[in-house]
Amino acid sequence: MRAAVYERTGPAAEVLRVTDVPRPDPGPGEVRVRVQASGINPTDVKSRGGLTPRPIDGFQIPHQDGAGVIDAVGPGVPADRVGQPVWVWMAAAGRRWGTAAEWTVVPERQAVPLPAGVSPELGASLGVPAVTAHHCVFADGPVQGATVLVAGGAGAVGHFAVEFANWGGAAQVIATVSGPAKAQLAKEAGASHVVNYTEPDAAEQILSAAGGPVDRVIEVALGANLALDLAVSRPGTVVVSYAAEATDPVLPVRACMTANIVLRFMLLYRVPAAALEQAGADIAAALTAGALTELPVHRFALDEIVAAQEAVERGTGGKVLVIPG
Repeated sequence: MRAAVYERTGPAAEVLRVTDVPRPDPGPGEVRVRVQASGINPTDVKSRGGLTPRPIDGFQIPHQDGAGVIDAVGPGVPADRVGQPVWVWMAAAGRRWGTAAEWTVVPERQAVPLPAGVSPELGASLGVPAVTAHHCVFADGPVQGATVLVAGGAGAVGHFAVEFANWGGAAQVIATVSGPAKAQLAKEAGASHVVNYTEPDAAEQILSAAGGPVDRVIEVALGANLALDLAVSRPGTVVVSYAAEATDPVLPVRACMTANIVLRFMLLYRVPAAALEQAGADIAAALTAGALTELPVHRFALDEIVAAQEAVERGTGGKVLVIPG
């Protein structure tokens, strides 16, 4: 099968190539998926670049997320899963068979059925960002009636966080962005109010829109935004941080103590299995309800894998997908 691979970490143009590798067969408890779309996330380019190095078993096919159709199952997997459209998550976590290939093999639970009418493009956009967003929104309990602030509401995680908060019954979902184009994306995702965080009165705008302090903050840049988060929080507000910045921030401990907020940190690769299973079930329910939508898609052919990964590194908005076929 044709696949994008790298044998060592480094710049995309230096280490990525497209070649033929043996098509994998599913082992016990595994399924093989004919990949229709492969989604790229920042974690994928960081791994390939060596920022989050992991052992390479001869070669590594990149990308955790994808969508396609199951075409073979291993021992212990019901035969009726063959032919089932699925979305795939964490395909390359501790495994060589990422989704930037014509086929991938994953444990059965990591190939989740796609409801009828859901496109492979949306399916391939789920995975890392949707599961991350789900955990950030619901790790501290239901958000029914709560006011949720989503920093970076136009990004992939922010997009799904806005949609999950609405799906979960939040009274208000406020998003912060850096400009008009991103504001439009956040509004389309369902944010009731959108605030440009670069404006000097951003805190006042958030408090006015919320009618007071917020209950939850989904935070993409804790160091850059913590002062704003503290300004719109109350005792007991939960701030969930899911991304690392280039430089570790200095935590203003006294200010956090005075605010009596709760800081939660999460890394998807260490989220407990039960929470991942719940995320998968809730994503399926939200998809069926039509509550999750696509960001603007940028498609690349498999032979354009270098350009695709470089687009993610440049911070291209929307979702970058590789189409293997």
